[in-house]
Amino acid sequence: MVTLISRSPEETRALGERWGRFAQRGWVIGLRGDLGAGKTQFVKGLAAGLGITTRVHSPTFGIVNEYEGGRLPLFHLDLYRLESAEQIVSAGLEGYLVQPDGVSVVEWIDHWLPPGQPAPEQTDNFHLIKFEILGEQERSLTHDDPGN
Repeated sequence: MVTLISRSPEETRALGERWGRFAQRGWVIGLRGDLGAGKTQFVKGLAAGLGITTRVHSPTFGIVNEYEGGRLPLFHLDLYRLESAEQIVSAGLEGYLVQPDGVSVVEWIDHWLPPGQPAPEQTDNFHLIKFEILGEQERSLTHDDPGN
């Protein structure tokens, strides 16, 4: 695992952009972190790295936003309003979380994989990023490094 200290939204977006350049079809990127920790900034960068030029915004009320036009489709999920894996399956979102036909990035991944439940981190297709607020502009991002 790698820990990066981001000192601005631009640095967080730059990490996302780097990941977007390496992203592969079928990836699921789970994001853990409090409100305001930088998750959506990362997704904006990821979209840019995939070559998507559409404006990216959090799908909090719609649950999922789909973005086309890049080298791979991007599925941006926000599970904040869903409280359990059963609700996620009932909403028809499971396909985005298991071998998506593009790249899925999932805010509030803990609603699908609660802490204590093993995440499929040993697979090449699942990546986890933990965001921690350190200060007004500083964030700690702990992740595996898909660019290796």
